[in-house]
Amino acid sequence: MPSAVTTSAPASPTYASAPFARAHGITKLTNCRLVRGDELVWEDLWVSAATGKIVRSQAAFYDEHVLPDQTVDLGGRIVAPGLIECQLNGAFGFNFSTLFGDEDQGAPKATYAQRLRALNRRLVQTGVTAYVPTVTSQTSDLYHKVLPFLAPLAGRHARAAADGAESLGAHVEGPFLSPTKNGVHNPEVFRQAATFADVEAMYGAVNLMPAAASPTDSNSENETENDNEDGHRPAIRMITAAPELGHMTDVVFPELHRRGIVCAIGHSEATYEEAAAAMAHGATMITHLFNAMRPLHHRNPGIFGVLGEASVTAPTTTNTGPTTAVEASPRGASRPFFGVIADGIHLHPTTVKIAYNAHPDGFILVTDAMHMVGLPDGPYDWTNGDRHMRLVKTGKVLLLEHATTIAGSTITLIECVENFVNWTGSTLPQALRTVTATPAAMLGLQGVKGVLDPGADADLVVLSCEGAAQATRLHVDEVWKFGVRVHQRSVDDAETTA
Repeated sequence: MPSAVTTSAPASPTYASAPFARAHGITKLTNCRLVRGDELVWEDLWVSAATGKIVRSQAAFYDEHVLPDQTVDLGGRIVAPGLIECQLNGAFGFNFSTLFGDEDQGAPKATYAQRLRALNRRLVQTGVTAYVPTVTSQTSDLYHKVLPFLAPLAGRHARAAADGAESLGAHVEGPFLSPTKNGVHNPEVFRQAATFADVEAMYGAVNLMPAAASPTDSNSENETENDNEDGHRPAIRMITAAPELGHMTDVVFPELHRRGIVCAIGHSEATYEEAAAAMAHGATMITHLFNAMRPLHHRNPGIFGVLGEASVTAPTTTNTGPTTAVEASPRGASRPFFGVIADGIHLHPTTVKIAYNAHPDGFILVTDAMHMVGLPDGPYDWTNGDRHMRLVKTGKVLLLEHATTIAGSTITLIECVENFVNWTGSTLPQALRTVTATPAAMLGLQGVKGVLDPGADADLVVLSCEGAAQATRLHVDEVWKFGVRVHQRSVDDAETTA
């Protein structure tokens, strides 16, 4: 892989003594290369464990006379924003779509919360500092029970570094999906929405952001009237649906958009025209591009086709639903963001490269990983709607038992980044953008997540890189959450992979 930096780290200047103060919980990371846009830049980074934010070092030093409490020499390694995972079904033996017995009893609730906390603490060790937990097509009863656990913390309930990876809100993938593009989803629980009330009934109105809420403030430290009594925001951050079914395009998507909820197209038979109409009515995301959708055809490019337009205009429509159709896109109908699973199983490497070249600024790497991540090969139980099924893990391949249907993945997000670099020839900063700045933009968290700018959350990964072109290996050496180091790769692990 071509190196983005050829110069050595500059020496730090020496300053005369002055009445500087310490004990501000500030750490200076030095002798490191920061991911700045599409470049690696030799630069120090100051982070605060007191505020959980990246510090503007010059202002702290010159204006406030503050010195770091500690300095960490990273030996020339790479510092990137913490990775953001936008489609994770579970990991390490825990599936977000699974309950544990009768919810009316206290123990199952405690079990779900405990296993979620355990997952968060292990997930952060893979470099993922924030994620969107995905709940697949399930019964309404299950949504009502599990979604509150997955809501982002807010208000007076502080987010703690020791808790590990944090939820940015849930992604509900279903049940408003096409029965002919169900993948492994159970079509018996699929539904169509005629009104927005159908959506509220399915997921629970309390789990949907109110219309007056700000979509970019869901992780603010300030309390608002949208926090519930448990100190959580409404749970749902993103909904995947088939836009061609029911009144999803003309009724549901515009209302979701007004509430700051990401509308994603997926598991769909939508034509290009139907996908364009969905974009013009508020859809901004495509779930696992190419998978579980109408394939690209030279006379009808399908959902993929909307990536080829600088702007998308909906076909002329008439008002056939209970509300008036939106005539123009709420966001200008610019090209959508889209998720891509780079595990070498869901998509051919060349297909991944084609998708990236079609719209680099919208490209988001996702894993679509199941709860078998980190577990040995073998069969595992899975709750699929109102069915209990079994999945079989063989290496990185995950299939329905006694079938050839792909059932998610068992890859980690940093492995997807590694594959992307090797398949496309992109630089490491370009690859890291697909799991940092781009997903942050899709979620409306620009400047808060996915960047190393002053004022952003101090979520960081320290990476080492080895290997030649098309054989790059990445290692997560350290992970910092809110300015606190929460993971450090052991010497034994480093020697094993060397």
